[in-house]
Amino acid sequence: MKNAIIVGNGYLPRKSEIIKLLSLGFDFLIAADGGANSTRKIGILPNLIIGDFDSITNENFKYYQKMGIKTEQIKRQNDTDIEKAIKYLISKKVSKAIIFGGSGDRLDHTFGNIGNLLKYYGKIQLYLVHQKTIVNVLNGEISIKTQVGETISLYGLDEFTKISTIGLKYELKNQSLPFGEKDGTSNLAMQNPVKISSNGKILLMRDFLTTLKSGYFD
Repeated sequence: MKNAIIVGNGYLPRKSEIIKLLSLGFDFLIAADGGANSTRKIGILPNLIIGDFDSITNENFKYYQKMGIKTEQIKRQNDTDIEKAIKYLISKKVSKAIIFGGSGDRLDHTFGNIGNLLKYYGKIQLYLVHQKTIVNVLNGEISIKTQVGETISLYGLDEFTKISTIGLKYELKNQSLPFGEKDGTSNLAMQNPVKISSNGKILLMRDFLTTLKSGYFD
């Protein structure tokens, strides 16, 4: 188990996207508590259901028990159910995990899960999917497989983090993009690959379907 998928209790993922990721080697799927309701809706069986089990329905819990799906109840409230799934994967030395259902009607939950990308950076490479968008953390020199014309947004965290790019319409040359001060939204890829370098952690947001087609997860 090197790569995994986490399904939370937010926006319902598309079955076709899950199937595509399974074919790309993301072959271990964790449902984080109420995320198990979502996996049943789209007809995908998780390998594990983890959480405090206050969101999964009794009907679905019994269904998964009959299907022989492993469950792990963790009542600890210091972590969200998605964090419990992340920590489980770290303990299993998983390299990458893509999170679905980590955003939804509550913006604080979405912010919390973006925070998890930063919090656990260096322990596991996390990606958060929100409908058509995927976000992850970058640091250092990165070459990104893309398609010309793809929208790419970059966000720095403070004025000390300097960012340089090669291949974007609006190039950055050792510039900072502190969130709330300077905006890196809606830049465009002008070549493939795009190169991005930074001396600290930054957030990259891009089109999710393009990442699936471009070999971004190879």
